Amino acid sequence: MLHFGTGGYPHCTKGKGIKNALETIKQLGLDALELELVRQVRYKKEEYEEAKKLAKKYGIRLTIHGPYYINLNSDTPEKNQRSREMIEETARAASVVGAHSITFHPGIYRNLPAEKVLSIIASELEIAVKNVRKEHIDVQIRPELMGKPAQFGTLEELILLSQKIPGVFPCIDIAHYHARLNGKMNTLKEFRTLLETLAKELGKQILSDLHIHISGIQYGPKGEIKHLNLKDSDFQYKDFLKALKEYNAGGVVICESPNLEEDACLLKECFYSL
Repeated sequence: MLHFGTGGYPHCTKGKGIKNALETIKQLGLDALELELVRQVRYKKEEYEEAKKLAKKYGIRLTIHGPYYINLNSDTPEKNQRSREMIEETARAASVVGAHSITFHPGIYRNLPAEKVLSIIASELEIAVKNVRKEHIDVQIRPELMGKPAQFGTLEELILLSQKIPGVFPCIDIAHYHARLNGKMNTLKEFRTLLETLAKELGKQILSDLHIHISGIQYGPKGEIKHLNLKDSDFQYKDFLKALKEYNAGGVVICESPNLEEDACLLKECFYSL
């Protein structure tokens, strides 16, 4: 089963806090919510524990996006350590609120060879995952597929990380992928190939529990420029949903369009009308 929701609280949420956001998700007919820890991992334990119960009651799947400042290929060991700590802190937050998956931007190349950056990020991420598992926290750790060629996070790199480190899986930002390839990854055939590649490299079970980001997107020679509403972009979202349907995909589809809940509802409606 696919759960559709928003990246952050729906814009129409009245009042503050996760409880109001979950109530809004339920009222909209959606069933997923990605909490966004933009700058640092800060939360109230009691609020998260209450949200866990409410999400379970409503059948809403929760995920968390870690701070945007994470970079596992920083220019100093101290900065890498802080990035690892932010991943670990995000995983702890996920455990409290009942989120099954966390995602984050893994890093940038800094003009280093891609193979070297892969080795560095894999080493740093492995430490973070080991630290999380020592605390018996069983959440999925998902580096995100990134939208600019200067950013680490191609599909191939994420697959290699997933093969190397148990408990690590890709977060497939399909809009980023479309932008990174400068307009490619936008046909039913390409979407099928993407899903087949994931199944071949990581096992067929990966398709039953995907973590997907989706939106419209503007792009140029350097990749992603900004997110757009789906109907204002060239992204063929209906064909992507058709591919997910064909392969009986499950997991969460998190909408990051500027209009947020409007496109999230559009995606869910479109998917179930296929």
